[in-house]
Amino acid sequence: MAFADLARKGLFLFDPETAHGLSIAALRSGLMPACSLQADPRLRQTIAGLDFANPLGMAAGYDKNAEVPEALIRLGFGFAEIGTVTPRPQSGNPKPRIFRLTADDAVINRLGFNNEGHAAALQRLNACSRQSLIGVNIGANKDSEDRIADYAAGIGTFYDVARYFTANISSPNTPGLRDLQARDSLATLLSAVLAARDEQSARAGRRVPVFLKIAPDLTEEGLDDIAEVALAHHLDGLIVSNTTLSRDGLTDRTQASEAGGLSGKPLFAKSTIVLAKMRRRVGAALPIIGVGGVNSAETAAEKIRAGADLVQLYSCMVYAGPGLPAAIVRGLSQICDRERLASIRDIRGTRTDDWADRSI
Repeated sequence: MAFADLARKGLFLFDPETAHGLSIAALRSGLMPACSLQADPRLRQTIAGLDFANPLGMAAGYDKNAEVPEALIRLGFGFAEIGTVTPRPQSGNPKPRIFRLTADDAVINRLGFNNEGHAAALQRLNACSRQSLIGVNIGANKDSEDRIADYAAGIGTFYDVARYFTANISSPNTPGLRDLQARDSLATLLSAVLAARDEQSARAGRRVPVFLKIAPDLTEEGLDDIAEVALAHHLDGLIVSNTTLSRDGLTDRTQASEAGGLSGKPLFAKSTIVLAKMRRRVGAALPIIGVGGVNSAETAAEKIRAGADLVQLYSCMVYAGPGLPAAIVRGLSQICDRERLASIRDIRGTRTDDWADRSI
C-alpha cells in the first residue's frame, strides 16, 4: 500500500479536525513526498496577469494560517490559496465543527473563520519564495465593528507577499457575512477593497489581482446583481463557489442535520450550474475559478467546459488522499491527448449553455 494511502487510512482513525491538524503537520515535516510531474505546456494558463503551471489549485480553508502553501504546490497543485485569515486571531465556533459524510464523499463544517490572524500568517508568508503562486483569502472578524475595513486591512497587510487576493464574503458560518453579496453592500465592499489595492499598487509598483468568492446558494436575481457590480468595478475575477446550506440528495441523513456548509462531491452539480450561469452573465473575458466537488480530471475538465479558467479543490482530497492533485494534473494531460487539444483552454466554455440552462 502506498504511503499516501496508509496516511489517509490512519487519519480516518481520528476526528476530522484532529486529522486535519495531523495532515498539516505531515506536510510541514516533509513526510509527504513531492510528486514528480513533468511540465505540460498545454496546461499552462495566464489568468489575470499570472502564469499558472497548471489550472488546479488548493482552495482556501485547508491551510488557514499559511503553514504549508509551498508543500501543497509540491503535491502537484499549480497554486495554493491560504486563509481565510482575519485581522485579529479568533477561535471560531465551538467544537465539534467538522463532520465527515463518508457515504457521500462530503464534509460539513461550521468552523467560523478560525485562524491565528494577519500577523502570524504574514510572518510565514514572508518566508515563502516570491515565485510560489500563493493567493491570500481575506475575511472579517466575527465581532468586527467595520467588516469592510477588515477586508481593506487584509489588502494592506499582505500586499507584498500575495500573488492574488480573494475577498471571501460567502462563508455561511459567520453570521451576516453573506449579506455582503447584496448589490449595495457589495458595491461598497468592492469600492473599498479595490481602492486599497490601487493605493498599494502605486506604492509597490505591482498590481495584485483581486477575486471575489461567492456562494452557490444564490437566486437568479442575486447572480444578476453580483455580475453587474463585479463588471462595473472591474474586478479581476470570481471564485464560484463556497460551501452550500443545501442538503439535497445526501445519503447520510444523520450527519446532514448538522449545521454548516456542505462541500465535496454532492456540491459538484450545484456549483457548476452557478459557475455557468455566472459565465453567461459576465461574458468571456472575466476570469472565473471553479470550485466544488472536483475529485478527478474529468470533473476538473467539466468545470472548465462550464466556463472556468482554473479550478480548485479541498474536501475531495479528504477522501482521495494527497495523491489526488498529481492524478488530476496527469489526467488533464491525458484529456489533452485524447481530444487532441493544443491547450486545455480549448475546451473552456464548450458546455456553458448546457449547464447554465439548468435550474439552481
